[in-house]
Amino acid sequence: MEFVTDGKLYLKNDAIYVIYEESEISGFKGCKTTLKIKDDSVKMRRMAADSFGTELYFEEGQRFQSHYNTPYGIFGVEILTDRLDNAMDKETLEGTVDISYKVSLEGMSEGKNTLRIDVK
Repeated sequence: MEFVTDGKLYLKNDAIYVIYEESEISGFKGCKTTLKIKDDSVKMRRMAADSFGTELYFEEGQRFQSHYNTPYGIFGVEILTDRLDNAMDKETLEGTVDISYKVSLEGMSEGKNTLRIDVK
C-alpha cells in the first residue's frame, strides 16, 4: 500500500519530526501520526480524537512491547525490528527511512512488514 500526504516537518533536539493526518486509505482516518526519526531509531505515535491510539518504537535488533488501543478494545503488540536504514538529511529534511520488522498482536496475529518513509 502506498500513502501520500502533506504534513509538518521540523528538526528539534537532533531528531526529525514528521506529523500528518491519516486518511481512510490507511485505515486510521481521524488519527494524527507523529514520527520522531533519530539516527538509529523511529518512534511512531498515532492518536485519535476519541483517545484511542498507540505508540510503536523501531530500533534495529530491539524488541518493543506496547498496547494498541482501538475502538474495539486494547491489544498487546510486540515489535521486533530486523533492519532500520535511516538516510534522512538533517540539513535539507529530505530522505528515506526503511524499516523491516516483525509484529505480533497478543500472539493472535503475526506478520513480517516493511515500512518505507519518503520525505520530500
